[in-house]
Amino acid sequence: MKKQRNATAPRRATLKSVAAYLNISTATVSNAFNRPDQLSSQLREEVLAASRALGYQGPDSLGRSLRTGQSRIIGIMLADNLSHSLTDSVASEFLSGISEVLDLHGYRMLLLTQSASQEIRNEFNGISDGYLVYGSLPTTTSAALARGDFSPAVTIDMRQADIPSVQIDDQAASNMIGEFALASGARRPAILALCMSLEMSSGRYDRDQVAMEPNTMAYQRLAGFDEALLAAGHDPQQVPVWNVKSNTFTEAVSVVEALLSEDAPDLVLCMSDQLALTVLAIAEQRGIDVPGALAVTGFDGIPEGQQRRPILTTVYQNSRAKGRLAALMVIDQSDQEQVILPTWLIVGDTCPAVAG
Repeated sequence: MKKQRNATAPRRATLKSVAAYLNISTATVSNAFNRPDQLSSQLREEVLAASRALGYQGPDSLGRSLRTGQSRIIGIMLADNLSHSLTDSVASEFLSGISEVLDLHGYRMLLLTQSASQEIRNEFNGISDGYLVYGSLPTTTSAALARGDFSPAVTIDMRQADIPSVQIDDQAASNMIGEFALASGARRPAILALCMSLEMSSGRYDRDQVAMEPNTMAYQRLAGFDEALLAAGHDPQQVPVWNVKSNTFTEAVSVVEALLSEDAPDLVLCMSDQLALTVLAIAEQRGIDVPGALAVTGFDGIPEGQQRRPILTTVYQNSRAKGRLAALMVIDQSDQEQVILPTWLIVGDTCPAVAG
């Protein structure tokens, strides 16, 4: 006997049924999910509300990908692990900027760390419409970009031949804050560096033993500090440099303790605000007067440095704007070779301006 279909079973909501319910075109419903920038915010909310009420989950992404050749997914390749990238003030602001643009244009984000296996990288490569590569690149990633394995791509805070990039002028910015800080007449400056080499552990940095890629953020910031040191009458080769391999308090604290004990600096030029905040925390624990006995500068302009006392002297960069611009460039497949965003000096209490 033939089995009867249950007449009361609910029918699966479709794009057409939502369009009919609202008396609008199917294209309008599709745009609400895939191209939200094409609709007014009020109309899009009406479509989404009706879809929720009818149980419509949106267009099938696999089917759309097969039809259009697009997944509407942008892959984000991160230099650090996910937990750090989502909690670090600079990285999270950068990702927020990307998210704003992707939301507006109906794209989704897929996160991957550069330490992922080759198998995962291959899967990642097959499903994204474009790629944003953030931070210093290991040799394997750099080679893959050069081969065109990840295309179209935009690099951020890292230059690579023939790949569009978004960054700041790290060398000019670090030179700016270095010259400002050294104008106070510091006699024992030191540099607290960040990720000087992907292979190097945290500790004292030996310029003669560790090779650096000239296009990296760390190389450029060190070059800017060196220029300022030379202009102030210091031999950069004699100024101690300490490296921290990850931008966290946990990783930096032992390095900072060793730096303050072994070199007794009267000025520490830091390559990030997080490193500078670690110096300030250890200095406070030891009763070191800031800025009387020790001046400290940072780099990034994160809120944590500006919402404390003494206020951190630093370089500000707009990480959210950097993320927005990078996302727009990869969506538009921009042919711009390089975009340099502005920075500016924030004069706080940890390294005040010289009187007169």
